[in-house]
Amino acid sequence: MDIGPFREHRDFRLLLIAGTVFYLGGMMTYVAIPFQIYQLTHSNFAVGAVGLVELVPLIVFGLYGGALADHVDRRLLLIWTGIAQAAFTAWLCVNAFSDHPRLWEIFVVSGLLASSSAMQRPSREALLPRTVRHDELTAANALSSFGMQAGVLVGPTIGGLIVASAGPGWCFLVDIVGLFVASMMYAAMRRYPHVGETEPPSLAGIGKGLRYAMSRRDLLGTYVVDLAAMLLAMPVVLFPALAEKVFGQPHLLGLLYTAETVGAIVATGLSGWTRRVHHHGRAIVVAAALYGGCIALAGWAPSIWLTLLFFVLAGAADMISAVFRGTIWNQTIPDSLRGRLAGIEMLSYSIGPLGGQVRAGIVADRWTVRGSIISGGVSCVAGVTLTAMWLRDFWTYDARTDEHALAQREARRPVGDRVDP
Repeated sequence: MDIGPFREHRDFRLLLIAGTVFYLGGMMTYVAIPFQIYQLTHSNFAVGAVGLVELVPLIVFGLYGGALADHVDRRLLLIWTGIAQAAFTAWLCVNAFSDHPRLWEIFVVSGLLASSSAMQRPSREALLPRTVRHDELTAANALSSFGMQAGVLVGPTIGGLIVASAGPGWCFLVDIVGLFVASMMYAAMRRYPHVGETEPPSLAGIGKGLRYAMSRRDLLGTYVVDLAAMLLAMPVVLFPALAEKVFGQPHLLGLLYTAETVGAIVATGLSGWTRRVHHHGRAIVVAAALYGGCIALAGWAPSIWLTLLFFVLAGAADMISAVFRGTIWNQTIPDSLRGRLAGIEMLSYSIGPLGGQVRAGIVADRWTVRGSIISGGVSCVAGVTLTAMWLRDFWTYDARTDEHALAQREARRPVGDRVDP
């Protein structure tokens, strides 16, 4: 892994470590909330309903947070949304330690946490390009992805241990401490004033961001490929049935859930080669197609160990695709639109998996578990290939010659080193 950006830039270190802590704590709470709901209700539907409660805030405040990030001080927005998350988690903590925890409070606070998290993420994504040099963005994206995946892998493990040994209240308490420390790390960063004029958040401003995203075929390609992969080939909802009914080894279910994350961490750990790639569109297409192919092979594999191997490879391919998608976004989108586009990006990789779970479940019920996984992987390969054929500007994207990448490289160059037009 190229750790140059982490070694050389103090603010990038703060942004990366704080963001990793947020992911780590968020995943701990992600474990504690459904555990507590199930304790109170013994209802699987009630546990699943939390996702429905969080969906609307995720969409609304993701878009609004992106527009807000293009107008206000992004660092302050990170701090205050972090403090808000700590306060909401404190509410969960008090409720959990009470003699009679209230179910409605858990649902309300879950929606509030989703809202504050959705508002925060666009600012964090928009600040990342400002903390490193233009030519370091691929490495910075890989490091950021590594931190996220480490939080996703380790957070549930720690959360599960705390919940099982001490209860959900202590899990929330540990998360509160982490959220406060991470927010103070954001406070230690220097200010990054907006480049040029800004506009207050509004529906018109959000619409402007959407029109910009749709007008650029290279950006459109990144969204469509990610949606195709997640919508068509997301197999997570089938893991319990795969472990118990297909292979008869339910005790290995945890390995199925962690396999893709392990692959993603390995891929980012070996990602130094990515800085030498310039045809990012092709890299995204190839990686996404490999993801679909590995998912299909995982559904076909005759043993659970081969299935796990293919899921690990799928996770690695998906992470490489994500690294290059992030590079295109960060290298080509003007700072004045970066927050709004980050909000749109967040929706593209949040809604896709939800739809993918529904698709996988329906196909498995009407056909078979293996058939659902295999057909999803094959459909992903087909969808990604068709996208590359349809959006030629995306397929031929070259960071060395793309007009948007060149414009942003010039805009980020020190004033004295700029080339006159």
